[in-house]
Amino acid sequence: MTIEIKVPDLPESVADATIATWHKQPGDLVARDEVLVDIETDKVVLEVPAPEAGILGDILQAEGATVLSRQLIAMLKAAPVAGEETKEKPVEAAAESGAADDLSPSVRRLVAEHAIDVAKLTGTGKGGRVTKEDVEAFLKGGSKPAAPVAAAPAAPIAPLAGRTEKRVPMTRLRKRIAERLLEAKNTTAMLTTFNEINMAPIMKLRKQYGEIFEKKHGIKLGFMSFYVKAVVESLKRYPEVNAALDGDDIVYHNYFDVSIAVSTPRGLVTPVLRDCDSMSLADIEKAIKELAGKGRDGKLTVDELTGGNFTITNGGVFGSLMSTPIINPPQSAILGMHKIQDRPMAVDGKVEILPMMYLALSYDHRIIDGRESVGFLVSIKELLEDPTRLLLDV
Repeated sequence: MTIEIKVPDLPESVADATIATWHKQPGDLVARDEVLVDIETDKVVLEVPAPEAGILGDILQAEGATVLSRQLIAMLKAAPVAGEETKEKPVEAAAESGAADDLSPSVRRLVAEHAIDVAKLTGTGKGGRVTKEDVEAFLKGGSKPAAPVAAAPAAPIAPLAGRTEKRVPMTRLRKRIAERLLEAKNTTAMLTTFNEINMAPIMKLRKQYGEIFEKKHGIKLGFMSFYVKAVVESLKRYPEVNAALDGDDIVYHNYFDVSIAVSTPRGLVTPVLRDCDSMSLADIEKAIKELAGKGRDGKLTVDELTGGNFTITNGGVFGSLMSTPIINPPQSAILGMHKIQDRPMAVDGKVEILPMMYLALSYDHRIIDGRESVGFLVSIKELLEDPTRLLLDV
């Protein structure tokens, strides 16, 4: 029986998509629900699983092709015939070896073609992972590992041998990110204001209660939950920052959906934490961890990326000391958090070394005035420098 593999139904706001990666090639054996291909839209990456076990037939749309919703992209021959059952054994053996799940598609294909026991391979990749070169070295030299080959003296390299270039097309997601950044710069009256925070009180709180918090809630107490809580309380005090322009109207939101900027291999995405005012610190930490994991794995849904009234981005995790973040349209403001760095500060006429962090608020000056923007940052500063205020709502 032959089964048609089609593009899934695309979200309403997505007109077409791009074939990103084929994980299987014609003639490969596939298991039921095994991912065949990744399809990239300008918002999310869709995985297309095999509806039945069988053998992948013709691929009708190659990587990089533009496809539409419900378009036919491949054929799958279900229920392999008796003569092909022996081809499946190497795959099963590799899976049973316990290491097949860590192999890349190209390595898995080589292992299956040559019926290699993965346990006999010596991995030289990151974390001991088996690479394609390891498999090829094994085929050439039996059980000899690939590492000694790398130890041989390298031949002299010409002075300009390394001056090469690599040209690759932008991914659909990267194109969309570029479009939105330019849209924000060209259509908003964007301005950035700064302040700084003494992070010692929160660091002391985390040190004092971090272990108890993790035992009770099963997750570490990070900084982001404090940032989100302080932002929500400040948005309540300055509703203009939580508003958006719609034509000639200002839309004030009476709910608090906060977008969290997450860096992924495919680009920056901003999944949304909804109704943050009703979430505890533990709920926020768990939700951020889940969304960040989905972002890295390319499994965020359109709903999880849609909406959001305000964005928080934390460049400090990469070492950024100060930045001017760009607004995420149609929102009116974005808060940039940065690296916590010890600096000499004047306290009561004395110089003390304190863990300080710069805050940056970029906002649309068409809707938010200087008074609101500065007051909003001062509110966050006060709440984070005295976390008890978050509990007492003062």
